[in-house]
Amino acid sequence: MGGPDAFHPDLSGSEPMRHRVRHVKAADLDGGTRQTGGMQRFAAISGASVGSAKLWMGETHVGPSVASANHHHGESETAIFVRSGHPEFVFHDGVQEVRISTEPGDYIFVPPHLPHREENPDPDQPAVVVIARSTQEAIVVNLDRLYPL
Repeated sequence: MGGPDAFHPDLSGSEPMRHRVRHVKAADLDGGTRQTGGMQRFAAISGASVGSAKLWMGETHVGPSVASANHHHGESETAIFVRSGHPEFVFHDGVQEVRISTEPGDYIFVPPHLPHREENPDPDQPAVVVIARSTQEAIVVNLDRLYPL
C-alpha cells in the first residue's frame, strides 16, 4: 500500500542520502566550519555531513572567562539551546548594548544579520550550546564591533 504522493514519496530514486535517517555521533562532530575568535563551532547536521538542504545544526563551546568576537550569521535564523554553563548573549538594540544571561535549559533566538557575541563569565566552567540554523551551512560574518540593525 502507499506510493509516490504527498504522503508516500518514491524512495527508489537516485538520492539515497535524502531517503534515510542519518546518525551523527558526538565523537564525529566536525570542527572544520567557519569560526569566530573566542569560541569553537562543531557541525553535526549539514549538507556535507548528512545532505541537508535547508538546515545546519551543531554546537559551540566558549571557554571559561572568554568572550567571542562580534559576528552575525547572514540570512540564517539561529536557535540556541543552552546545554551547560551560563553563557551571556550580547547585542546592540539601537540605543545600548543589551546582555541576556542564561542557564542550562534556556533557549535563545538570534534574527538574521543581527550582530552579537557570546560571553562566558564563569572563571572555571566552559559553556556549551546547541545551535540550529535555517540555512544548510553555517554562515559566519566576523565584525570589528557591534552595531544596531
